[in-house]
Amino acid sequence: MSDDWQFEVPTTGSKHLPPDARYMEALSSQGYGFEVAIADLVDNSIDAGARDVVIHFLRDEDRLVSLLVIDDGKGMNEEELDVAMTVGGRRDYASQALGMFGTGLKSASLSHASAVTVVSKTRRTRAVGRRWLMERAVTGYQCDIVAADYAQSLIDRYAQRPITWQGTVIRWDGVKNFPRNGGGGQTDRYLHRTINRLGLQLGLYLHRFLARDDFNITIAVEDVNTGTEYMNFGVEPLDPFGYPVPGHLEYPRRFTLDLPSALSVSLDAHVWPAKSTLDGYKAVGSVLERQGFYFYRNNRLVQAGGWNNFRQPDQHLSLSRVAVDIPPNGNDVFRLTVKKEGVEVSPEFVNALEEAQDTDGRRFVDYVADAETVYREARKRSGTTRKAVVGPGKGFDPAVREAIEDELPLLAGEDPIAIRWQALDNSLFFDVDRENRTIALNHHYRSAILGGRRGGLNDAPTLKSLMYLLLHQVFEKEYSGSREKDNLQLWQSILVAAARTELERVGDDD
Repeated sequence: MSDDWQFEVPTTGSKHLPPDARYMEALSSQGYGFEVAIADLVDNSIDAGARDVVIHFLRDEDRLVSLLVIDDGKGMNEEELDVAMTVGGRRDYASQALGMFGTGLKSASLSHASAVTVVSKTRRTRAVGRRWLMERAVTGYQCDIVAADYAQSLIDRYAQRPITWQGTVIRWDGVKNFPRNGGGGQTDRYLHRTINRLGLQLGLYLHRFLARDDFNITIAVEDVNTGTEYMNFGVEPLDPFGYPVPGHLEYPRRFTLDLPSALSVSLDAHVWPAKSTLDGYKAVGSVLERQGFYFYRNNRLVQAGGWNNFRQPDQHLSLSRVAVDIPPNGNDVFRLTVKKEGVEVSPEFVNALEEAQDTDGRRFVDYVADAETVYREARKRSGTTRKAVVGPGKGFDPAVREAIEDELPLLAGEDPIAIRWQALDNSLFFDVDRENRTIALNHHYRSAILGGRRGGLNDAPTLKSLMYLLLHQVFEKEYSGSREKDNLQLWQSILVAAARTELERVGDDD
């Protein structure tokens, strides 16, 4: 009964429950990508007021031995360093700080290294250092005190590159994804691949900082025996809104989102020019991943692309990007992940998008339509025409039918192609019934294809879409030639082999 419900939970006191020592191991397994982890360390450098940050790979001939992040920020004294190296240790972050949770340095570092050493010096204090060894961290939170002479020598090693009077050095040892055997050019290939990805990640997520005249990030590689610099280059800003001419002359436009919490959020809506080859356009995933919202917190990009439940990604919206600066008091609406590579928004944000307007009364949903129109018109101008096809019918998921009908012109007056499961000889995966415009799929293989999921009229949308793309031309011709018949036999053989393999795997799982 409702009378029995207590809205407040009664308590009788409290009890101190310290974390298990294995909490450190759990903290280090949060799934930080390598580039994301380095970006988190650079965030700390920016918060420390650094003007120059150096990411330094050290190698011993063909073997990579350490990775360091060095900055010329204000540094830390002994007490501040202890807080920074404490698990869950939090200082009072300024309103414009990039740090938030007090876990980034430890979790980002120990996700990728067996040991992390931090040495720091302020203008008024001597160099001090602390080291976490993963094997000791998980058994009792024993943080090593770095010898004072070594701490100073590490600071001196990077004198003027970039440390002058103060700064911090973070050193990773036992980096997990360094090649174990660097021979045969493995180390060179790893460095080329990793540094390229790292430059793109930092250039994109920190592009507003890198665009300033007073902030630089350098990536370098050095041989510890000879002191030879193999590589040394500056990271360039990669602006996801850095197009020379917009794809729609009435954009960008600023829309205002009014939320029930009296919070006002601005949306800067952009339309990229079609067929752009600029790195700023291509830097984020596929065309489906790079469209949508680009959230910034204190000028740091924290999400690049995605519609956050407002709508599904769509090929036709590939030119649409919206910059959103998260307001300082927006914690009830915007929730950042610990790794700062994604934002969760409240339902109120999504609902308010339908009513968002600019100063001329144009709605945000009108912008979405405009961006789609630019894409469609650009494709028409390109001269690319697709041959008309017989459309999909029963058995295809409505979303699949809509996508096919949107992408391909349909033959007028033609009955659509149906697809269904039915009993066939087990030497066949499919059968084509031209007269009844039907693709039959062998019911014997259905459970394996569905992976144990419940079937239905519109199930297996991926498989059915692929079958449509393979077979729709069969229904658009009066008869099949020898080459087409050979293709049908080829597809039949390969699909039967694949389906039988799926059945065997299901049997193994059982």
